[in-house]
Amino acid sequence: MDPASQDINLNSPNKGLGVDHSDSLADVPVEGAVGNSANPLPPGLTEEEAEELRIELTKVEEEINTLRQVLSAKERHAAELKRKLGLSPLNELRQNITKSWQDVQTSNAYLSASATLDDITHSEAYKKTQETLSQAGQKTSAALTTVGTAISRRLGDMRNSATFKSFEDKMGNLKVVGPRGNGDAVTSPTDTTPTQENPPF
Repeated sequence: MDPASQDINLNSPNKGLGVDHSDSLADVPVEGAVGNSANPLPPGLTEEEAEELRIELTKVEEEINTLRQVLSAKERHAAELKRKLGLSPLNELRQNITKSWQDVQTSNAYLSASATLDDITHSEAYKKTQETLSQAGQKTSAALTTVGTAISRRLGDMRNSATFKSFEDKMGNLKVVGPRGNGDAVTSPTDTTPTQENPPF
């Protein structure tokens, strides 16, 4: 039978496992055992009481070991079932995150915070602040538009000034010197006919 599907009686740690672990646990030293003379008996505890406690401790440790083995078998069985169902760790993680988010949304803290934010957005102070920010944004936009118009007008006036026209005329009379190789000639921006040494056929 599959050990993962058997019922385990905690008072009988070896029942249902199909494996006899009594010999493997007999050699395991127990802390505070009778043979350990380094640990004297605590005050008020007789030798018989200490022996009973040691026996109970041995039983509890055997049960812990059995439970570890059963847990390991159950985990292997669960992993096998998940593999057969096609559940991958990524799908499990996604399901856990979704469930956690649903738990958060239904938690008292989340609902309380949501209600508080809702109250804030409907409060008079929030509405006044929102209106003030909206008005400030409109005024800032209008001011930037005015500044842009003023700059454009100023640039237009400067372009029409006598100083700018004189500067533009001087720039137009300059000669542009190109590289002097492969028969390139010096040209002026006022030349209208480009010269080609090898015209296309």
